[in-house]
Amino acid sequence: MNWHNDIYNTFLSEKVRTVAYLPDAGHAALIDKCLEEDNIHAVPLATEMEGIGIACGSWLGGDRAAVLMQSSGVGNCVNALALPAVCRFPLLLLVTMRGEYGEGQPWQMPMGQAVRPVLEAMGVLCFDVTRPEEVQPAIENALTLAYRTNSRAAVLLTQKLIGAKKFTA
Repeated sequence: MNWHNDIYNTFLSEKVRTVAYLPDAGHAALIDKCLEEDNIHAVPLATEMEGIGIACGSWLGGDRAAVLMQSSGVGNCVNALALPAVCRFPLLLLVTMRGEYGEGQPWQMPMGQAVRPVLEAMGVLCFDVTRPEEVQPAIENALTLAYRTNSRAAVLLTQKLIGAKKFTA
């Protein structure tokens, strides 16, 4: 699970100062690190849509932000994604994926399969990460793209990376 450290260290080196999140097992280690870091303001959310507004507000205040969510939360953000698109605010989303490789819960399938088409329809560029060694370069490149070109980028942390949740019948 060293890839959580790679994201955290990249946040520090690239001066990401706000991390908005919903509790999620796939992001838990990263969230814990951000909560302990004095140079990162970790903001718990009631809904993923709030994270888009917080990221935009952080940018207006001179800071970089990242929004952490699970793939099922992407559908809650569609309307809010118009704000950074129309205003040309940079946005970085880190999405832990469900509904793909090894999924055992049928209710995770529809949104898991729709994440990329939904985000791309809203002008968000998506980058899949399947192996730990891909994490740091993907985060660095997504941050560069978002913050140097005022674009929206999502790093999709696939179930091949995070592992599929095991449930018993």
